[in-house]
Amino acid sequence: MAGQPQARPAADARGQPAVPQGQAIRAGDHRLAPRLAGRAQSGAELDPDGIDQLWVADITYVHLAEEFAFLAIVLDAFSRRVVGWALETHLCASLAIAALDMALEARRPPPDSLIHHSDRGVQYACKDYAQRLATHRIQASMSRVGNPYDNAKAERFMRTLKQEEADGRAYRDAAEAREKIGTFIEAVYNRQRLHSALGYCPPVEYEEFLAQRAQAHAPEHAASTTCP
Repeated sequence: MAGQPQARPAADARGQPAVPQGQAIRAGDHRLAPRLAGRAQSGAELDPDGIDQLWVADITYVHLAEEFAFLAIVLDAFSRRVVGWALETHLCASLAIAALDMALEARRPPPDSLIHHSDRGVQYACKDYAQRLATHRIQASMSRVGNPYDNAKAERFMRTLKQEEADGRAYRDAAEAREKIGTFIEAVYNRQRLHSALGYCPPVEYEEFLAQRAQAHAPEHAASTTCP
């Protein structure tokens, strides 16, 4: 009810919110997808050779003054660019869907060209999220139980966010967290932060570099080159 303090989500022994990862799946409500992001030979991770071939998604929490907020992101696994994100004070499926919708609007991937990989959280297994992927003909993939390495790129971004922006701070409210974290994602991480895997380019610059190479009819596998 408006005007009354909202209860915090369940917390673990360290006082951190319990982000649901493996809740019971009820038939008709949720759908677990097979793990596709590791189909490459020898069991290695799928290694995309261009943007919008593999997106990875994840959810984390940030501290507010009197409660927690939750950040959902969608990241392009090739360029490391965050292509969609959303921040709310709830863990409903609409949080993850809002991040996905931002990514879809920004990138508009062609049908049947993209794999979407996530953990097995109920936000990604629910029928509404699965339907959104199916509508855009995006193939869903989910991590193996108990294997954190399957979604390493998304989790690496979350670690960077915690170290370089959140850093243990408590934002005043969700609006401030949304403003500060949004600025970090769009202006700092996507446009300034260097990645050794990208030839020490930030994600936006690397994508621009790829576009220039494509226009010049350069050879495939431009990921092995460095930025000018």
